[in-house]
Amino acid sequence: MGFVLVAGDSTETGLGGGFVVPDTNSFGQTFRDYDAESERQKSVEEFYRANHVHQTYDFVKKMREEYGKLDRVEMSIWECIELLNEVVDESDPDLDEPQIEHLLQTAEAIRKDYPDEDWLHLTGLIHDLGKVLLHPRFGQLPQWAVVGDTFPVGCAFDESNVHFKHFKENPDYNNPKYNTKLGVYSQGCGLENVLMSFGHDDYMYLVAKENKTTLPSAALFAIRYHSFYPLHKHGAYQQLLNEEDRENLKWLHIFNKYDLYSKSKVRIDVEEVRPYYLSLIEKYFPAKLKW
Repeated sequence: MGFVLVAGDSTETGLGGGFVVPDTNSFGQTFRDYDAESERQKSVEEFYRANHVHQTYDFVKKMREEYGKLDRVEMSIWECIELLNEVVDESDPDLDEPQIEHLLQTAEAIRKDYPDEDWLHLTGLIHDLGKVLLHPRFGQLPQWAVVGDTFPVGCAFDESNVHFKHFKENPDYNNPKYNTKLGVYSQGCGLENVLMSFGHDDYMYLVAKENKTTLPSAALFAIRYHSFYPLHKHGAYQQLLNEEDRENLKWLHIFNKYDLYSKSKVRIDVEEVRPYYLSLIEKYFPAKLKW
């Protein structure tokens, strides 16, 4: 299926299905270790400081309104994939490859273990396309407004958020309207009604939904919340979930292991797998999308 494995000396463990989880990331450390002394650790923490300070309820409302117009570019899904080829996510301590590598690694790993769930393969391919917000054609937004773990705004920041201490500089932290467990929300209101920190997850969800994709709701949920680690890794923010969220969360847990652990020095033959993914794009999306 186009895999070329680059030799390494790490041991590997199985994690469900046929997928094999490497013990270490591209830098030789355990995955999502935000305290490891790596060449990227300092820049990752600085990223999260900016992210946690600036992602306020008002900021998110403004950005969703502005970018929800989808009036910047018209292009196909594959054109967007190619546009991402030079983007490196500064918030990620595990990855320094171009994004197209990670997208195909994720999609191919899912395809191997879930051959009949073609919607999940495509979700793996497109889940990070919102990172085009970093591109000049989309305003070249700062990294803190595009990537990194996501979290609800409009209610108290949970301590399971990575680098939680930096939220204390966020204006919403001491605002009584926003700093209680429910904040502006109600018990079990459903994530559909919750504002998340603005970034590539929510933007790609808006693009897919407004361009009338036929992907199932579980796919849209995975796209929108795949960076919501406080929920799917730590089980936080349960007070906001409804039953549909809990059902979709089962698929997100499956999806996430591929999104996280396929970040390794595995090379994909793009030309070999491209026809398959083009056929899925044609099945679930219009030829051109508004972005």
